[in-house]
Amino acid sequence: MSVPEDEERLLPLAQRWPRASKFLLSGCAATVAELATFPLDLTKTRLQMQGEAALARLGDSARESAPYRGMVRTALGIVQEEGFLKLWQGVTPAIYRHVVYSGGRMVTYEHLREVVFGKSEDKHYPLWKSVIGGMMAGVVGQFLANPTDLVKVQMQMEGKRKLEGKPLRFRGVHHAFAKILSEGGIRGLWAGWVPNIQRAALVNMGDLTTYDTVKHYLVLNTPLEDNITTHGLSSLCSGLVASILGTPADVIKSRIMNQPRDKQGRGLLYKSSTDCLIQAVQGEGFMSLYKGFLPSWLRMTPWSLVFWLTYEKIRGMSGVSPF
Repeated sequence: MSVPEDEERLLPLAQRWPRASKFLLSGCAATVAELATFPLDLTKTRLQMQGEAALARLGDSARESAPYRGMVRTALGIVQEEGFLKLWQGVTPAIYRHVVYSGGRMVTYEHLREVVFGKSEDKHYPLWKSVIGGMMAGVVGQFLANPTDLVKVQMQMEGKRKLEGKPLRFRGVHHAFAKILSEGGIRGLWAGWVPNIQRAALVNMGDLTTYDTVKHYLVLNTPLEDNITTHGLSSLCSGLVASILGTPADVIKSRIMNQPRDKQGRGLLYKSSTDCLIQAVQGEGFMSLYKGFLPSWLRMTPWSLVFWLTYEKIRGMSGVSPF
């Protein structure tokens, strides 16, 4: 027994603890991508909250008083009215979220692909397996990361509350966690988890499934090799598909997570994600589900590009096989 143990100690960390290494590497790649594209995420969230019809039931005048602005005017408005650095408001919980979310989804997807489903002898991985694996990976990763996502969404709206003359809810990230926990208990940290995992399933069906499928199609059926060009083309495709599939669920998720709540932690505007969907379509029209699509797509594409290029590169540098 001593010889194998001695040999194991000499192995690189990535080979001794492959899943833990992939979790950490994906978290590092996600942090880089999040910092680079976060202002677009903030702009997207602000756009999704504008014109929220359900606020009229609470007598909230914000719906009428806040002018509807497109992506560019919203971003410029944040800079002019709140300051340039406010474009990164909520970035700390966003990084927390992506370390957990990206690590969970990447480890889950690769485990399903390599161990549960398995590839064929010619290294082909059927699309239907990739779809199921991508959706399951998204569900696992997002459920684990829901508390950090909840804090991120609520902190992104603090600047808007200040401009509307409303009191700020949080002094910082840790205060936000503590306040949500004290008001709603452990369950309060998982507010909106149903639409959240619905969105994550759709986004990862677009992101992981598309990237994996396009990359291996290019490697197996074209002269392209497993290099930065292939990674770039695959990530561009995955960003577009993920945005198309995920934006409606993202709108519902953001509204449910940002809605006011009673002392028991129950939402005052929406009973469920289905109720939010119905109210949005009836009160604002079907295209309200694609509010924030442009910044979402413009963010998802470079995010996907930065993440996958960084992830593949640091995997190679760490001695881990390509995705």
